[in-house]
Amino acid sequence: MAVIENSKVAIVGAGSVGTAIAYACLIRRSARTIALYDVNKPKVEAEVLDLQHGALYTGSSQVIGGADPAVVEGAHLVVITAGAKQDPGQTRIDLAGTNVGILEKLLPVLMAHAPNAVYMLVTNPCDVLTVAAQQITGLPEERVMASGTVLDTSRLRQLLAVRAGVAPHSVHADIVGEHGDTEFALWSQARIGPVPILDWQPSATSGDQRPFTHAELDQITDAVRNAAYRVIEGKGATNYAIGVSATRIIEAVLTDENAVLPVSIVHRGHHGIDGVALSLPSIVNANGVGRVLGVRMSAQEERHLYDSAEALRKVQQDLGI
Repeated sequence: MAVIENSKVAIVGAGSVGTAIAYACLIRRSARTIALYDVNKPKVEAEVLDLQHGALYTGSSQVIGGADPAVVEGAHLVVITAGAKQDPGQTRIDLAGTNVGILEKLLPVLMAHAPNAVYMLVTNPCDVLTVAAQQITGLPEERVMASGTVLDTSRLRQLLAVRAGVAPHSVHADIVGEHGDTEFALWSQARIGPVPILDWQPSATSGDQRPFTHAELDQITDAVRNAAYRVIEGKGATNYAIGVSATRIIEAVLTDENAVLPVSIVHRGHHGIDGVALSLPSIVNANGVGRVLGVRMSAQEERHLYDSAEALRKVQQDLGI
């Protein structure tokens, strides 16, 4: 593993998500250069200035940006957040047609300036857009990924940590499948420390003395699945948590970390899935997705995965991709 010298991340879209990612990258010193690109010149220039004005207190990163796509030149990683946003009550899939059209115009321009970059989709529906992006660019599957269920997994682990009275990083559990309504938790592999989730015995000092039950785990999955809708209903968009979640993936790429994260790529045979992008635990490094892990699933989880894949495939067929 080797950290990329003079690393550069380009973030496309200066909306609430793109700027949250840029801000998280700045305060975490994730890249030597953070480039922000948007066609709205006054907006992107103002956002870049605002970020630059705090750079004194964050370290050696420099922030550049503007409405000229040349700002992405030489980026090692291009993160796409541009697109129509999800409105209250609107599913991620409803956004698909509009945002695929945006990608068809945007990606050739980005590829002209950053042909060797890894590309990451954050714009929703990110799984469907990953398939479209891979087809538009012609890049190998491993170099086109989506943030997938990295954020959903963070939500899951936080809920489990609070319930069990442990630190979130001591919880090992993943949300997989679509980043959306058909996602599900891999409960068969979930652990707190080395202890299987259903075997967990709360300590006398923890707030809740009950062991986990199947019914409660189903409720937790539903809470994760609907978390974005709750945030959107209250504030109009999700931005902070996806900002730090996307930055976690950015760091795995720019430091060639070989981190295991549930990102989404177009699959070619994993669990019998072909031509659909969805999230499974994968090794993320400077090349993008180095390898999708062969995760053991229960029979029910396998069915959930196929259902998720078929739901996404139907959207792709409706869109002709």
